[in-house]
Amino acid sequence: PVAERVDRIGFDAIDLMGFIQFDVCVRYLKEDPWERVRLMRQKVTRTPLQANVRSKNLTGFDVVPNDTLLLWTERLIANGFRHIRVFDALADLDNMVYLLKFAKELGAYTVGALVYGHSPVHTDELYASKVKHLIRLANVDSVMMKDSCGLLTPERIRTLVPAMKSVMGEVPLELHSHCLTGLAPLVYLEGVKLGVDQVHCSIAPLANGPAQPAVQTIARNLRAMGYTVALDDALIEQVSAHFLRVAEQEGKPLGVPMEYDAFHFEHQVPGGMQTNFQFQLAQAGLSHKLDEVLNECARIRRELGWPIMVTPFAQLVGTQAVLNVVHGERYCIVPDEVKKYALGYYGRLLAPVEPDVLDRIVENGSKRVALEPEPLAPAVPELRKKYPGMSDEERLLRYSFAGTQVDEMLAAGAMQTEYRFEAPLVRLLNELARRPRFRHVYIQKGDFRLELAAAAPAGTIH
Repeated sequence: PVAERVDRIGFDAIDLMGFIQFDVCVRYLKEDPWERVRLMRQKVTRTPLQANVRSKNLTGFDVVPNDTLLLWTERLIANGFRHIRVFDALADLDNMVYLLKFAKELGAYTVGALVYGHSPVHTDELYASKVKHLIRLANVDSVMMKDSCGLLTPERIRTLVPAMKSVMGEVPLELHSHCLTGLAPLVYLEGVKLGVDQVHCSIAPLANGPAQPAVQTIARNLRAMGYTVALDDALIEQVSAHFLRVAEQEGKPLGVPMEYDAFHFEHQVPGGMQTNFQFQLAQAGLSHKLDEVLNECARIRRELGWPIMVTPFAQLVGTQAVLNVVHGERYCIVPDEVKKYALGYYGRLLAPVEPDVLDRIVENGSKRVALEPEPLAPAVPELRKKYPGMSDEERLLRYSFAGTQVDEMLAAGAMQTEYRFEAPLVRLLNELARRPRFRHVYIQKGDFRLELAAAAPAGTIH
């Protein structure tokens, strides 16, 4: 209902889909994500749509063959994405460069994203070196600092941005952060003063909380600082009002600013994972162990060479932490993914795994995981053989989602594209109907009167 208005606001790009959106569409909404992209492309004609590609870990926790990633990228562009952003949580450029070059050959605007990490190895010098080589090897149109965990501070941005800009020439620098520590809005303003060319925002009430800063607030503050922000504020408010009404009707939480939490910089566990920890520990009768698990996450990060807490590494660290705490012996049980990470299946590590920890991982991990990762065989020829007569889009979905999930999605039928708001009176009556303690309702407005009474329970004496 609001896509056309978002298109006219004046954004440089609309960040529409990463694999997580494909996952939600297929598994939970039972909607074809490719159809969603095509419908958005029909509605959004001025503003480029942007897709995110998570290098080797495109679909989550395992490694995807190169030919599958190339086909995925090609189909993204064919279905309407004009901006392709590639990132790798290890900052292993070998995992990124070939995809960026391929997307550029197909005419896409390419964005090389480096994920921000808060650790002794994620130095300004490291990021400057990675940026320099990324621009030289992939000839990207833009570079983005992707602060997925909301760890950037005003102090760090004052050294990081100059270090990166010093090797970037005329290539623009984008800044993307989340409000998990409450600092992202200030980090954005400091970044712009230092030469950041583009900041990533959300429209309130979808902003703040674990999301990006609100575009309304950032635009207002930048104008107060003397910058020109060429966005249509009236359209932004219309879109904001729409999503506020949706949130109220659906009972969804509104984005609110987060309070500063210094402990977040130690464990760096995303908010959603903390909720999962609480549930898992409660199931085991160990709710009192939450802080111990979070501290264990911090310790494991150090031992594993400081992986950044984004998918899939946040889940690997978190799972290992829960196992260590619940079983009382560290690394007595090792998931396959942790062993693969330690042995370099996902790419080159920025720092080595501590030797004694590596020994325990190798000893206690599955013997099915070879000590040396072997190149993955191409998957696309077999996919086309296994699923003849299908589009490559559907083949990629079947590759990514096991079992009958794609069949269930297709059986659900066409995607609903109309959203209807209930009249306030209808919403009130529906809410009252869900509350059995209300047995008599009388509503009057002017000449309009409505009286409803629930049937008396069986056996009631009047």
